[in-house]
Amino acid sequence: MLPCDARRAPAALTPSSHFLLLLLLGSLLLMIAPSSACSNGGCQVLEACVAATDCGPGLYCGNCPALGKNQPICTRGQAIAPTSTIGGLPYNKYSWLVTHNSFSIVDAPALPGVQRMTFYNQEDTVTNQLRQPAISTLREVEAFLTENPTEIVTIIIEDYVHTPNGIINLFTNAGLDKYWFPVSKMPQKGEDWPTVTEMVQDNHRILVFTSVASKEAEEGVAYQWKYMVENESGDPGVVQGSCPNRKESKPLNSKAASLFFMNYFPTYPVQSDACKEHSTPLAQMVGTCYKAAGNVIPNFIAVNFYMRSDGGGVFEALDRINGQRLCGCTTIAACQAGAPYGSCKNISLPTRSPVTNSGGSFTGSVQFSNSAFTVCPRDHFFVLIFFLSMLAFSL
Repeated sequence: MLPCDARRAPAALTPSSHFLLLLLLGSLLLMIAPSSACSNGGCQVLEACVAATDCGPGLYCGNCPALGKNQPICTRGQAIAPTSTIGGLPYNKYSWLVTHNSFSIVDAPALPGVQRMTFYNQEDTVTNQLRQPAISTLREVEAFLTENPTEIVTIIIEDYVHTPNGIINLFTNAGLDKYWFPVSKMPQKGEDWPTVTEMVQDNHRILVFTSVASKEAEEGVAYQWKYMVENESGDPGVVQGSCPNRKESKPLNSKAASLFFMNYFPTYPVQSDACKEHSTPLAQMVGTCYKAAGNVIPNFIAVNFYMRSDGGGVFEALDRINGQRLCGCTTIAACQAGAPYGSCKNISLPTRSPVTNSGGSFTGSVQFSNSAFTVCPRDHFFVLIFFLSMLAFSL
């Protein structure tokens, strides 16, 4: 008798079982892999992607779980510089993105000396916390301006420095005094500012504003609310249908200042919610604040986590604002240099329904062109309030 093997022989696969297996594998792949028909830099805004390399220039690959959009899509990562389309206008005729609390970088390494304040480390004084990081960052700004001779940088400081001449000495020590825009050349009664061309020619390429009125006379640092109006920041500034002015500011419809600073961020920054905030609600709030300011378009829009959106985000909003402001078009991309106001190129804008596959949740990395940082849905990333906002733009 032949010995008996307790192990069963594998059953043969019939043609029907082959088909069933392939069907199951296909369904599984559809659940775990994005349905993208493009790759290698060929994907455009709102098209499905797997990695940043799938998306075209100026785009990255990300999603927006806060809106139920788990499928990664190509998302805008930059706006069109309006001066590249219509240049040479006064400084106050353009709109720019401002990064609220620019020192507050989630992944920034620790710096020498006293560390920055977070929600978990508030024992030290603000002055000590600013001492080391500020000079290092301002030296980066100096290097940037030196390497980019047509760039202009605006810095708006929520000022808690009590040392006499502390601000001006800090900028001088960073080598930025040679680029300083003097208060004497700023419009005092709401007139137009010099043109960006004149500012570059005069090498007045850094504008610094402080929240302390006395420092304009004492240090030559412009008092913010003398030159701009501003809406309320934090939660009061994101209530739909309402755009109250900040208490330190003149009324938003005042003609005594020619710059309009619009805040759009909640009191407590939540990274995973930013993509939702930067979608339709942002565009609606711009319209609300436009009316509150007497039909004046914001010059600056300050946001948190500016790269987060459901597709176009703050960059699309900025392009639309500049398009309306500069040429009467729906976007700056439709503007034509030298053409009459309202004469627009016929361009197509991306639709809002690019993806039908909603299976799976993308939780890996939001991939930018040169780097990636981890996305953790539902986790709250609290960022330091470092009392500095910054923007840069080019001619």
